[in-house]
Amino acid sequence: MSAFVAAVDVGTGSARAGIFDLGGRLLGRAEQAIALSRPRANHADQDSGQIWRAVCAAVRAARDRADVAPSAIAAVAFDATCSLVVRDAEGQPVSVSPGAEDRWDTILWLDQRARTEAAEVTATGHPVIAHCGGAMSPEMQLPKLLWLKRQMPEHWARAARVSDLVDFLAWKASGSTARSHCALTCKWSYRGQCADPWPRDLIDLIGLADLEVRTGVPQRSVPVGSDLGPLRPEAAAALGLTETCRVAAGMIDAHAGALGAIGAHGADLGHRFALIAGTSTCVMALSDEPRFVPGFWGPYRDAVLPGKWLIEGGQSASGALLDHICTVWGGAEPDAAFHARVCARIAELRAEEGWDLARRLNVLPDFAGNRSPHADPAALGVVSGLSLDHGFDGLCRLYWRTAVALACALRLVVDRLAPPPAPRPRLHVAGGHARNPMLVQLYADATGCVLELPEHADVVLLGSAVVAATAAGAFPDLASAARAMQAPVREIHPDPAATEELETDFRILLEMQEHRRRIDRLATGASRLSDG
Repeated sequence: MSAFVAAVDVGTGSARAGIFDLGGRLLGRAEQAIALSRPRANHADQDSGQIWRAVCAAVRAARDRADVAPSAIAAVAFDATCSLVVRDAEGQPVSVSPGAEDRWDTILWLDQRARTEAAEVTATGHPVIAHCGGAMSPEMQLPKLLWLKRQMPEHWARAARVSDLVDFLAWKASGSTARSHCALTCKWSYRGQCADPWPRDLIDLIGLADLEVRTGVPQRSVPVGSDLGPLRPEAAAALGLTETCRVAAGMIDAHAGALGAIGAHGADLGHRFALIAGTSTCVMALSDEPRFVPGFWGPYRDAVLPGKWLIEGGQSASGALLDHICTVWGGAEPDAAFHARVCARIAELRAEEGWDLARRLNVLPDFAGNRSPHADPAALGVVSGLSLDHGFDGLCRLYWRTAVALACALRLVVDRLAPPPAPRPRLHVAGGHARNPMLVQLYADATGCVLELPEHADVVLLGSAVVAATAAGAFPDLASAARAMQAPVREIHPDPAATEELETDFRILLEMQEHRRRIDRLATGASRLSDG
């Protein structure tokens, strides 16, 4: 059979493609930017047609760089953010924000427009809420669909094919209308372990009885790594591949990262967490039995590996928060070069001041709500200890203390999944933060965990390469493919002295969370008094 596979990872701001051999070696990689529209507060829209064109350009460029013939690519797999794509019965785009052109047909995963609807779903007390950590997040699809039906009924009436972005890409490539088990389970409240996997009583109760008609969701999902068929002729031409190339049922991007990071570790999975850190941060653990932890999503069966239960937590904005700091406080375009410049200056300042650098400057990093462990999408961020310093060094100090806060918030997530005095798990890092040595060391120091970083491969892309190789029939199952294709790693160990220093910052984080709760109670009470 053909000896290579193509993997595609669609993140918040770009589409990445890689060509891998069956040993997991990345031979060529390319990236294309993706546009984002913010038409109003809490809205974030994308153009699925533009995403598809970016995917095609990235695959063509990656194959050129790998110098691999199109006929040698056995299969392609996609992973993507859990964004929601709305199309009509003819497959044409339907806009998702009032007044927007139809091409803006995708609600980005981080969009917060459906907070009211999410709270209403939570208030039902339905058993699926236990799989959301006790509160339905506005990042999930049922609240977004309910918002669309209520706020844009004419557009809802046009909808006939609504899917997660990963399933949209698979449809564009193969024509298959199948839906990935990973996407339906983790974002649509689908429970494959039940005789009737759809919570129809909840769906009817919240006013989405026409869900199936408007979205086209099937009764049953398909397992990750399933062969959905060959590339359609027009897709093969656009991707620069052949019509014999198979298309795999894919995954949400963070979950592909978990597969690439820890999928090869079999019986030792209980001591290893995947840390997928980019725009947001996800911590993922797999187990043989279901675990319910307040403030954490899951447990979800078979979402990453067959027979394994997934539980996940994290921070809704981590890399996005650092970008925000650069933009708002630094007035800069937060590209990789600017982040590197900031981190280099922080290293110089810390060489002079050590842990005393901006010690009175403290950040509560919930600028986009708190995903875990509080499951509070309405939570807000706090910066304490600001001065009138508006120079570059002032930005660097705030950036540093924001990074410290993110690391301490990560510790809180890890502690809830592996409560002390249990042995510290190993954290397998994937995503953009793996390329930031300052963040990586902070994560090790704050959590007290050993981190494993891939030496060569992009682990999220590797996860999709594992999926593609399985669909191609190169391996009997996902676990076998993950073992054969696993990337070599290097270890980052915590510095005990740094861990001790960060204990104070961790206590400050907890105190700031409690202080915010007290202020919110006061503010809410004042609002009620003024309203009366």
